[in-house]
Amino acid sequence: MRGLRHRLRALRQLHGVAELLLLVRLGAFATAVPWLMRLPLTRLSTLLTRPAGTGHPAASEIERLDRLVSLAPRVAHPVVRSGCLTRGVTLFWFLRRAGLDVELAFGLDAGQDRAIDGHCWLSLGGEPFLEKRDPRSQFAEIYRLPLRA
Repeated sequence: MRGLRHRLRALRQLHGVAELLLLVRLGAFATAVPWLMRLPLTRLSTLLTRPAGTGHPAASEIERLDRLVSLAPRVAHPVVRSGCLTRGVTLFWFLRRAGLDVELAFGLDAGQDRAIDGHCWLSLGGEPFLEKRDPRSQFAEIYRLPLRA
């Protein structure tokens, strides 16, 4: 029962039917992320990367996409997974289609105890974008989408 209440509380954060429909689209895409990440890197880049449009989405649209991508796992767990991979790939897809020229960086950290940890993050103009703190101090970037020729 707690799960249902949690989901309903999350759904109350939506602002109308348009946001509900966008959440459904975001959730459907986010569901596919684990399977997309099994593809070879060149194929993944081809599927996910599209030239960013000439326009620039309003700050409110960027905030809305970020908020709804964060909301999707709360509403649709376990179908939509939480974590940086689902968040990063989903935001990369939707923000590029909204016209924002973001990149998606993937990094690794060997850590002190030699346990390997990974993270992915968006970059805009070479700087981390929509991150609470700069991941580059901890994670060494190993590749970035779109792939460079």
